[in-house]
Order: sequence, then C-alpha cells, then structure tokens
Amino acid sequence: MVETLEPAVEPRKGVKARKRRAFVMEVAIVAVIALLLLIVIPPLLSALGQGVRVNQLGRYLALAIAALGIDLIWGYTGLLSLGHGIFFALGGYALGMYLQLQLPAGQIPDFFSLYGVSELPAFWQPFYSFPFTLLAIWLIPTLVAAALGYLVFRNRIRGVYFSILTQAALIVFFNFFNGQQKLINGTNGLKTDTSTIFGMQASDPRIQTIFYVLSVLLLVAGYALCRWLTSGRMGRMLVAIRDDEPRVRFSGYNPTGFKVFVFAISAALAGIAGALYTVQSGIITPSSALSTAFSIEMVIWVAVGGRATLVGAIFGTLLVNFAKTLLSEQFPEIWLFFQGALFLAVVTILPNGIIGWLRTDGWFWLKSVLGRDRLSTYPSLETDPEVEYERENSGD
Repeated sequence: MVETLEPAVEPRKGVKARKRRAFVMEVAIVAVIALLLLIVIPPLLSALGQGVRVNQLGRYLALAIAALGIDLIWGYTGLLSLGHGIFFALGGYALGMYLQLQLPAGQIPDFFSLYGVSELPAFWQPFYSFPFTLLAIWLIPTLVAAALGYLVFRNRIRGVYFSILTQAALIVFFNFFNGQQKLINGTNGLKTDTSTIFGMQASDPRIQTIFYVLSVLLLVAGYALCRWLTSGRMGRMLVAIRDDEPRVRFSGYNPTGFKVFVFAISAALAGIAGALYTVQSGIITPSSALSTAFSIEMVIWVAVGGRATLVGAIFGTLLVNFAKTLLSEQFPEIWLFFQGALFLAVVTILPNGIIGWLRTDGWFWLKSVLGRDRLSTYPSLETDPEVEYERENSGD
C-alpha cells in the first residue's frame, strides 16, 4: 500500500518545492528591480544629463500602479473597464485640493475669486487635514467603485455592456468636473507645482525625489497585493469568473461579491496612481484624467505588456509611455504612425502581449535560435512531476 502511495505523494512535494523556488525567485527579481530604480537609475540618468527622465520615470511608474488594477480586473476577472480615469481623477483631485489649501490662515485658492466665491465650499474643508487626504485618495475611489460595481454586477451586466457602461459613467464625470468652475476650477483644473508640501514647493527637486521613491515603493506594494490576490483559491475563482461565469453560479458561488471586491481594489490603485501622478506632473484637469482616450490608453498598456501577467502591465506602461515621449521628441510629425504600428503588431502578431509571448512561444523561439531546442510532441510533459517520477524510477 505504501509503495502505491509514494508516486502520488512525491510529485506533490515536487510541485510545492518548485512553487517555493519560483516564489523566492520572483521576490528576488522584484527586489533587484526596485533597488535599481531607487539607487542606480536616478544618479545614472543625472550623470548622463538626463535628469528630466527621472521625473518622467516617476510619473510612468505611478501610471503603472493604475495598470496593475486594470490587469487585475481585465486580465484575471474578464472585466474590461473603459472608465478607470474616474478613479484616477478622484485620487488626483483629492491630493490637488489638499495642496491648494496650503495657504496662510484665512486665504482661499486664487481661482475662487475669479468666479465671485468668497468662502471656501464645505466639501473642501476636510482637505485641510493631511491624514484625511491620505485616506480620501484611495477610499473615495474605492467607495465609488464599490457602489457602481454593486449596481452593475447584481444585475448581471457583463461583457461589452459593462465596458459601455463604464465609458458612459466616465463621460458623466467628465462633464460634471468640466462644468464646476466655481467649485473645482472646471476646465482649468488644479495646479500643484506652485503649492507647498512638507514646508517646500511641490516642484522642488527634493520633493519630487520623495514622490519618485513613493512611486517605486507603492508600485512594489501594489504588485505584491495583486500577486497575492491572484494566487491560491481567490485567483482561481477570478479566473473561473472570467472563463465561465454561468458555471461558477451553477457551482453555488455568487460572483457579484468577488467582482465588486476586485473592482474596488482596482479603483483604489487607480486613485493612488492619480495622486502620485498629479504631484509629479504639476496639474490635474478633466481633459487629462477624465478623457476617454486616457482610459483607453490604460487598457492598451496592459494589452501591449500582456494580460494576466501583472509584470506585463508594468512593462507595457513603461514601454508605451517612454516610446510616446521619445518618438514625439525625435519625430514630432510622424510619431503617431510608430505608435499605431506598435498597437497593430500587438493585436495581429502578439495577441497575448510581449510578456505573454515570452512566456510561451518566445521561450521556445529563443531556445531554437540558441540551438538548444528539444523535440517534444507534448512539451508540458517534460515538466510534469508525475512523468519525472516515473522516468526516475523506471529502472526499478
């Protein structure tokens, strides 16, 4: 009896050991990349006379946090949101309002006087508090997403209808923010570069360095959170909802709670990204954060990097945004053609994104180029623990 059980127990131990090694390797890689971003890259760019790239990198790392949220709901749960700019803007405006209020006692932001407002509106008052602002940056987007998600998912709205609904909600928020000249400066938005924070001007290089470091650390924390959520039973449930939601319901589970939860987490990440991006870019406006094009760009970043990979969301964000910046500088008249070609290549040639391709066909292509490919009718058998066990014990 013991001998018949050994082949079943041994492969499971091999699988667990392999998972532990993969986890340790992943943690090590993330730690090395974070240290490079914190210690090596900023002084290296400054030494090369490219100090402005550090600020750009900080902004793009902030955007990558929002992309992680998109990958969480789209790549793993199958919820394609085309209105995530709502939550990005809510986080950005929360921090922007706090920075606008860093004035001598009794004064209010200058733009109020342009529209005949002499007293600070009541909903601005809590943003005098820095702890409240830190809470509002992620909590307000979370609550809005949870309320919207509950109303949508409890009625079993999904697929393209969910995408259309989120885009419609984005247009509603855009028109609202755009028209509130007396309350939040409407189309002009809120400037943050001339405001004071921590006793210094927000545009001061030392303050920008602080927010660059925060962008790196919060990106790592966001990646760890998404990695944890997509592992184990929770991850399998999200994938099951993505692949066959009716069967999940038939199995006795209610997908509504899971979908509302991940949608709210994704919104919180977008809110944090919006706050970090706002203080590093110096301004937030409805046309920049709440435009339809911006929310669609978030989806494109994830598609380019690779859905359901997490690291692909980060890589795609950095690649697309730096490509846009560098190409627009070198080829200001035709850079959009390069960007369009990149998107067409991903859709037609790399439907799983760059990281997705590297994890599948790209790895075998690389091995064939290096002359190390092995002929295998069913490649996954090469790494199957039970097959390995039988191969090792075939001589007994």
